[in-house]
Amino acid sequence: MKNYIVLSEKVWHEEIYFKLKNNFPEFKWTLIKERNDFSYEELKKLEPEKIFIPHWSYIIPAKIFENFECVVFHMTDLPYGRGGSPLQNLIVRGHTHTKISALKVEEGLDTGPIYLKKDLQLLGTAQEIFIRTTTIVEKMIGEIIENDLSPIKQDGEIVEFKRRKPKDGNMADLQQVLEIYDHIRMLDCDGYPLAYIESEHFRFEFSRASLQSKKEIIADVRIIKK
Repeated sequence: MKNYIVLSEKVWHEEIYFKLKNNFPEFKWTLIKERNDFSYEELKKLEPEKIFIPHWSYIIPAKIFENFECVVFHMTDLPYGRGGSPLQNLIVRGHTHTKISALKVEEGLDTGPIYLKKDLQLLGTAQEIFIRTTTIVEKMIGEIIENDLSPIKQDGEIVEFKRRKPKDGNMADLQQVLEIYDHIRMLDCDGYPLAYIESEHFRFEFSRASLQSKKEIIADVRIIKK
């Protein structure tokens, strides 16, 4: 029996595992959520056909991706948007649509060959977008398995993104209402540092933004005394 692994520390990706387990009962499915469980020694016991990675915040050791076929899902139309913080980098550049690229993990960052791509809208908060990707990624995994897809070398102009830092969420220098709205929503997700503005004595963190007009936003604000 073929064994497939779903690797993600995000709770909303558990749905992918359960749907695949239900849709492909002829295979053995394993969900790995903890870093300590993702080791070469543990994987050797499972001998997976493929390791599907909807999200993983840690570096994948070469010993793993050189010995097991690892498929990661990146939220850009590769080779455009290689690198960190793809969602935030897309939104600050004004993108409203993107593609999810399923690629084979190699030594370079997001340089591996592509199995397939699917469209994704960038509307809503970061959390809403990430949850929306779960259905798409689940279908992509199914398509890779059913059609036994082989990855194809990336083609096109290479554009690299830099990983954004918490300080990049400071909105003090923004001048457009839409820029502020986008900054709030693109960081509005569990585990992410929220968009903020600081005064001498307080920090104001924003979430749940609603664009009311070209001049007005309604949002929740958390006020923290320094």
